Amino acid sequence: MAQADAKTTNSIRSRLRAYYDLTKPGITGFVMVTAGVSAFVASRGRLELTLAMNTIAGTGIATAGALTLNQFVEREVDTVMHRTQGRPLPTGRVSPMEALGFGSALLIGGLIYIALALGVLPAAITAASGLMYHGVYTPLKTRSYVATLAGAIPGALPMLIGWSAVTSSIDSGALALFAIGYFWQLPHVLGLAWLLREDYARAGFQLLPPGGARSIGLQMVASVAILIPISWAPTLLGFTALPYAVGATVIGGGFLVTAFRALREMSDKNARGVFFASLLYHPLLLLLMIFDTLRLLMIEP
Repeated sequence: MAQADAKTTNSIRSRLRAYYDLTKPGITGFVMVTAGVSAFVASRGRLELTLAMNTIAGTGIATAGALTLNQFVEREVDTVMHRTQGRPLPTGRVSPMEALGFGSALLIGGLIYIALALGVLPAAITAASGLMYHGVYTPLKTRSYVATLAGAIPGALPMLIGWSAVTSSIDSGALALFAIGYFWQLPHVLGLAWLLREDYARAGFQLLPPGGARSIGLQMVASVAILIPISWAPTLLGFTALPYAVGATVIGGGFLVTAFRALREMSDKNARGVFFASLLYHPLLLLLMIFDTLRLLMIEP
């Protein structure tokens, strides 16, 4: 009896784990943080707890749904790539129809949640992100490198979701944070795509630009070089001050160094350096935004 109960418990845990994995929790969590920080900066540090929780929760639910549906759509491709063969659908831990139902419920539920709790504009931006992700980025992945450029748009839209949840508008501050999110993603995706180039080739993905290693390196350098002055925008617009701008320049400079190394020699080591630098850069930049927003709030007369 005890063994049967333990077996049932393990089975339930396994199923729950499979559904959890469908949501790509690492990416979903990062999107939630991004939207939350954007809302915090937009409020100039005066973000109400209820609004913060609704922004983070709604964005997270909708994102989890979109990522689950992505695994449903690409379930056959995932069986080909070594990186994705252990996902719930290729391993049969969840059926395609279960994934479709689960993802649809999360996405629709998230959109309704955002519309009721935050307003029509954040919900519309969230819906646009999902449409761009599934209707443009996903089908383009097997056709053109344009997919990488297009895919950075839904990746940056959580900045607009968080901002519009506070301001009910898309103003210069929102566009500045969107631009930061957009240009940050390009070297991030290029570094990962180089490391996974053999896997992507098996799946027919064309996420690397034509022209070979030098072209990839040039685009990495160009993206980071553009990103550095764009990262000053929150200070120029008065949402942060000099400490943030200096910090953004320092970490941006470090990021640029890794991109130049990749331009000089596009190896797995240097591409990995760009990828990990991108993983370090964005959270540090968000922390700098939070810190300087709070600092300005505390010194207000």
